[in-house]
Amino acid sequence: MFVFLKILQEGVVLAVQELWNNKLRSFLSVLGITIGIFCVISVLMMVDSVEKSIRGSLARLGDDVVYIDRFPWDGGHGKWWLYLKRPYPNYKDYKALQENTTLASAVSMRIILGDKELQYRDNKMTGVGMGAITYDFGEVYNLDVEEGRYFTPQETQMGQNTVILGHSLAKELFPFGADPIGKEIKAMRKRVRVVGVLKKEGKSLLGDGFDNVALLPYNFMRRYIDVNSRRVRPLLAVKASEGVGLDDLKDDIRRVIRSSHKLRPRAEDDFAMNQVSLLSSFLDNIFAIVNFAGLIIGLFSILVGGFGIANIMFVSVKERTNIIGIKKSLGAKSHFILFEFLIESVCLCILGGLLGLVLVLGVTVIGNAFIDSFELVLSFRNVVWGILISMVIGVVSGFLPALSAARMNPVEAIRQK
Repeated sequence: MFVFLKILQEGVVLAVQELWNNKLRSFLSVLGITIGIFCVISVLMMVDSVEKSIRGSLARLGDDVVYIDRFPWDGGHGKWWLYLKRPYPNYKDYKALQENTTLASAVSMRIILGDKELQYRDNKMTGVGMGAITYDFGEVYNLDVEEGRYFTPQETQMGQNTVILGHSLAKELFPFGADPIGKEIKAMRKRVRVVGVLKKEGKSLLGDGFDNVALLPYNFMRRYIDVNSRRVRPLLAVKASEGVGLDDLKDDIRRVIRSSHKLRPRAEDDFAMNQVSLLSSFLDNIFAIVNFAGLIIGLFSILVGGFGIANIMFVSVKERTNIIGIKKSLGAKSHFILFEFLIESVCLCILGGLLGLVLVLGVTVIGNAFIDSFELVLSFRNVVWGILISMVIGVVSGFLPALSAARMNPVEAIRQK
């Protein structure tokens, strides 16, 4: 053990001396590993950051909720022409589920209206997204009201002229810290009263949640728009009761909606039941492919750096042939010589890897200053991956030069100049 530690110490010292005595040559060799590690870890870091952002957005949808729509989220084996013939979920389906499901804790319906107008006094906003929702929407989507309150059951049932504003929407509509609660605004030229402001969710790659959305009671909107229009994108969401599995809930939903649609026993469903796990499985495949592609691209860069390290190690062996002969003549074992050069090669590669990680860290800091939709994060796992890859490249690149040094004949090596 003591001998190994001694060899490790000498290897590190010789690696530092090699860098110092041959600065340009060593820098160019280490640069190849630096670029390679930078490419690999940058790709892994980017993919991890994007994946974290997307999965965080999907988590808002809830893993105990079933969504009823025309199209299945997993693509449905490409039978899109069949799904186009399906009806959109409607208010009748919502009432049927609300009254007849036995395994659901909440049933909600929402429609989305885009490019609408909000106005408070002289402050007018255009291109606003509006959602018409039923009462249980807040429970299904876990809405967090920061100021004011959520709708009451009576407000949603009677369709009263009330509105809940997203955080960013409220800040823009009521600037300079004005309190929006209780104020009257115009939504689609109809007077409504602000009863609540949602907590800020922040942006992600899938959008900014409800930060820029105004929510109104579904029955209020029914008086002014055609809620059965295909342009309003209706969606039903059913949340399972505590302890109820999604498969049991889906069976219950299927029973109710098939009855509501008056489908024959052998007829196929004319609706799709979706859940977050469908998207998660799809994302797993996508990110696995992207990670693999990024790894292949980065490995080509590392391969070039590996040849550079092998070259500098062969030169180092050639320059120290005389010293190797003297060490072996004094009793140094071949495997000691082998380890000595391997450790030197690994040290050079680790140095290159650490420089690559520093560059990646710099990219994360600069990137986060300009990217708003998600946060770049250099995880501890990727740092470990970078160091391990550097070590492996060091062993692979330095093995042949180290082996040639270990096999030298001491007499012939001493005679070399």
